[in-house]
Amino acid sequence: MPLPRFFCDTPLSAGARLPLPDTLAHHAVRVLRLRDGAAIVLFNGQGGEYAATLEIDGKSAWAQLGAHDPREAELAGHLTLVQGLPSGDKMDWVVEKAVELGARRVVPIQAQRSVLQLSGARLDKRVAHWARIALAASEQCGRNQLMRVDAPMPLAAWLEQPADGLRLLCHPEAGPSLADALSAQPGLRRLCLLVGPEGGWSDAELALAARHGVQAVRYGPRILRTETAGLALMASATALLEWQE
Repeated sequence: MPLPRFFCDTPLSAGARLPLPDTLAHHAVRVLRLRDGAAIVLFNGQGGEYAATLEIDGKSAWAQLGAHDPREAELAGHLTLVQGLPSGDKMDWVVEKAVELGARRVVPIQAQRSVLQLSGARLDKRVAHWARIALAASEQCGRNQLMRVDAPMPLAAWLEQPADGLRLLCHPEAGPSLADALSAQPGLRRLCLLVGPEGGWSDAELALAARHGVQAVRYGPRILRTETAGLALMASATALLEWQE
């Protein structure tokens, strides 16, 4: 059974003994009910991980770190999901599964047809919530790098950023398939996948993306829900590109 893994936002070094932050200690001792002397793993997002021994002293918890293990669980390429902001809590699911599938970055797009509208304190709270989901997913799936989750932005704002590799937009009426587009890019190492919200991209957004060099591709004969489409595209793209090897 895999050892419990915890993100610890502090410098880590082999042989060090360090106090665990209150939130981490509470989760380890009160939620998971780990005992004194339990074997755990700590990582801080700076690369690799450390085997450690949990030490419990009253209400305090410490970790005695062992050697640094440089293992990583990243894809062979850099994958970004540009997700039209869906309604309700669907974005929680998308963020969690994007971490598991190896994405390096998720960009929520405040699309013209997005039902959910976020601003001010509500937006800040939601972005912090997504960051916590990404962190917990990294602990669970064995990644030692944290996926970045941006604050929601309009599609135009994202398109104005420097292109971060090949950009493909999922559209059911596109001509080339995902496989067609990727087969024309041997050795590709950076990919951005764009998925619209429940109502899809508007005509204006599709035209804007095309003017910025984004290629539309289709994914099979079925219409997928927005929270399914991006995940299906990511899984298929990384398999076609052999990034999982």
